[in-house]
Amino acid sequence: MRIVEYIEYVDFEVGGPPRAVVDLTRVLQKRGHDVTLATTSVKDVPAEWLAGEGPGVLEIPRPALPGGFFRPGQLAGLREVFKNTDVLQLHGVWERPNMQIAALARKMGVPYCVSLRGMLDDWCMAQGTFKKRVYLSLGGRKVLEGAAFVHCTADAELEQSGKWFPRGQGRVVPNLIDLEQFETLPGPERAQKRWPHLAEDGPNILFLSRIHVKKGIEHLLAAMPRIAQVHPGTQLVIAGTGDDAYLASMKRLAEQQGVADRVHFVGHVGGEEKLSLYEACDLFVLPTSQENFGFVQYEALSCGTAVMTTKLVDTWREIVGSGGGVAVDQSADAIIEGILPLLADREKLVEMGQLGRAWVFDRLSIERVASGLEAMYRDAAAE
Repeated sequence: MRIVEYIEYVDFEVGGPPRAVVDLTRVLQKRGHDVTLATTSVKDVPAEWLAGEGPGVLEIPRPALPGGFFRPGQLAGLREVFKNTDVLQLHGVWERPNMQIAALARKMGVPYCVSLRGMLDDWCMAQGTFKKRVYLSLGGRKVLEGAAFVHCTADAELEQSGKWFPRGQGRVVPNLIDLEQFETLPGPERAQKRWPHLAEDGPNILFLSRIHVKKGIEHLLAAMPRIAQVHPGTQLVIAGTGDDAYLASMKRLAEQQGVADRVHFVGHVGGEEKLSLYEACDLFVLPTSQENFGFVQYEALSCGTAVMTTKLVDTWREIVGSGGGVAVDQSADAIIEGILPLLADREKLVEMGQLGRAWVFDRLSIERVASGLEAMYRDAAAE
């Protein structure tokens, strides 16, 4: 099939969706499809793709009109690509240019799917509700209900989101993870060399995600004094970037809790160093307020690292069912209650990591997930 994947930014520091779209594009191309990745930012597009080796890349000029909209001429390249496109997939809900791109696709007879990326989940819709309702009424809902399918990555996401596009059609397919990068892991030594405290007795806890109020880092930091009291060697690594003011407030909180000496803010970590960091830690904790899929949780499991998440994640039942994770309420007390017995049984954590890794390679195998996406694309093109 001839497929176009559009996401506004390919910048891995803004979170999981750009990585997911790059993985999706790579896998679809390997499976014989003619794929074009369209974006206004190619920051983390693989260099070989930009050199003409691999999937096609269309860099669209940044929107030049007020309000973040494209001038008509800025979409000339996309209009040309659409002449030979079977299906378009838009990623995201609140990006205003998506309305223009969806309208262009409808005008040219190109069916499209929209991946929500969790943006219509209850927690997200409770943030800035009035503006989001206005946006949906002014055209956002038309984009969703004009799609062949609205792509959700979990049943729970569709249950929460469906009320916002009542005349649309949802389709549940998990996020595609390019598991090839996890087949042969680099080992923990690289991370231990860069952060020597990871080579000590531990236990080592990892948070790796965007540094954002949604992620609930404050609950984990509030739990750290009790965790450290019971397990004095505990180290917490917080990897990721985000708003400077919020990051500074989390560093102050670590100081106020008296755990700044064992909480390490290490910034963005990528590539093999990220995989090594997962391996060097005993437990990955994501105390988040909302995730439709939680890409980093499955990265951790793919590296054989056990996961603790919250029951606010759409896929928490799947994570628990994998044998590789536990889910708790979003509070310091719940984290303490759940984490202390885990850290007391490091062998159990290793076993959980092994179970989770095996589950990911089975249930989220490239063949299984890609086949589901391809079926969605074929059905969309046939409408």
